[in-house]
Amino acid sequence: MIAFAQKNTPESKSKPITQESDKIIIEHSDFIDMNQYEIPGATVFTGNVRVIHKGTKINCNKAYYFTDENYVKAFGNVQINQGDSITMNSRYAEYDGKDEFAFATGDVNLRSPESTLTTDTIFFDKKKQIAFYNSYGTIINKENTLKSKSGRYFVSSKKYQFTSAVTVTNPKAVIKTNHLDFYENSGHAYVFGPSTITSKDNVIYTENGFYDTNNDIGKLQKNSKITYDNKIIEGDDLYYDQKTNFSRGINNVKITDTINNMVAKGHYAEMYRNPETRKDSIILTKRAVVITKVENDSLYMHGKKILVTGPPEDRVIRAFNNVRFFKTDMSGKCDSIHSNNKTGLTQLIGNPVLWNNDNQMTGDVMHLIGNNKTEQLDSLKVINNAFIVQKDSLSENGYNQIKGQYLYGKFKENKLSEVDVVKNTEVIYYMYNDKNELVGIDKKVCSKLNFVFENNQIVSQTAFNNVEAKTYPESEFPENARKLRGFIWRGDERIKSKEDIFPEEENKIHEQILLESKKKADEEDLPMEVLPETLDYDKENPKPKDTKVKNN
Repeated sequence: MIAFAQKNTPESKSKPITQESDKIIIEHSDFIDMNQYEIPGATVFTGNVRVIHKGTKINCNKAYYFTDENYVKAFGNVQINQGDSITMNSRYAEYDGKDEFAFATGDVNLRSPESTLTTDTIFFDKKKQIAFYNSYGTIINKENTLKSKSGRYFVSSKKYQFTSAVTVTNPKAVIKTNHLDFYENSGHAYVFGPSTITSKDNVIYTENGFYDTNNDIGKLQKNSKITYDNKIIEGDDLYYDQKTNFSRGINNVKITDTINNMVAKGHYAEMYRNPETRKDSIILTKRAVVITKVENDSLYMHGKKILVTGPPEDRVIRAFNNVRFFKTDMSGKCDSIHSNNKTGLTQLIGNPVLWNNDNQMTGDVMHLIGNNKTEQLDSLKVINNAFIVQKDSLSENGYNQIKGQYLYGKFKENKLSEVDVVKNTEVIYYMYNDKNELVGIDKKVCSKLNFVFENNQIVSQTAFNNVEAKTYPESEFPENARKLRGFIWRGDERIKSKEDIFPEEENKIHEQILLESKKKADEEDLPMEVLPETLDYDKENPKPKDTKVKNN
């Protein structure tokens, strides 16, 4: 039997109310009424109504209690409490004691210790501890304001899940997505599907990402990119820390610098930003390559480690260990490179070799000087042990050679047009007539020698100071004398394509990473952090009971 009080007295208030644990208890009301004609099967409670059921408390102005169905309809200033976990206010609500399911509508306000949800209609499944809405809602959580068309709140994990038209706004960033999981305790947000995170410093796009709204830290895992200061960062796995201006990329990393017409790639990268000094820096490893646009061509440069530093107008590129580079008309190798786009100076350090068309150039140190206006090579400087070798196109084993202490070259349309070789200069040159018949082999020693090139061939040469020269018939010039001291032909090392810049061991790493990336892309995408109730909960939202009573 259920006990009711038409109007509580001090005596009645002191009496304990006992009943079956699964039955709804009307703990208090000012008045009780029954009208089976207008409200069949219901008892009407009016004035300061208090209802309890298994830890849930409902307060309202008026309530219809359907005893047989164990069902309550509540009207006016409705408040539903579940311990300290949630409080829900509305103008109207329904509660099913059998299914432990609540429905509230009319200026609904759901509060937890960490956040407040405001919407028009909320459903609450008490057994599964899930509240949900489909009528647009706004959530205030500390500095975060979340708006969405629909959403769910998981009480146990204190998690909101939104699946359509979601916007999160805080003083640091704005998140827009169609699927967001937000944990109110930690301020952690997980986004799935096309999503953007926009702050004053950058714009982030991802289709599977994590963002810590309190600490401005993010982790991105699918089709992700970060855009800032005319730079675009892409990669399979991106991490960024907004406070320290640090980003990291793992696997298939690509950094595009739209100001400097530069693209940097590798399977590991670190990026540091300094908004005040603009002295940004990039560190690349694991099949690292920097691609720079040069007029209508591109220069590909590889090193085991590459550093790009400085503001756009004074960018410095440094590459270390087994450096290789390729351009359509030029390629080379050395131990390390230092290139400054402001001065246009590129230094090749440590056993450098440069191939310009058919010319092989070596020396202790090489300097390439570019023209920033024309974006073309301007000049070349070889310091100590300068040596130019060109395979003679007609003879079987002949090589044209120029040797000296220093070499100064000029370029025209990226082709070597003039060369001065200075100090202890020596030359061996194969001479032909108009019929391409070998006239003789010229050997020369002097203090300085000037060469002029056309179509990659020497068309004139001028020797200066202490000149000793003689042209030998081929038969009178022995084979062992046809190579100058220090001659080394490195044609088998020549970089002939952009693919040749990578050593074999780095290609194997690259292939393995591509296989792993493809496997990961073929697998079904799952959130980074999935709770069982997220996947198991029935997608069909339960409806309030259709009792033939007007919602007075």
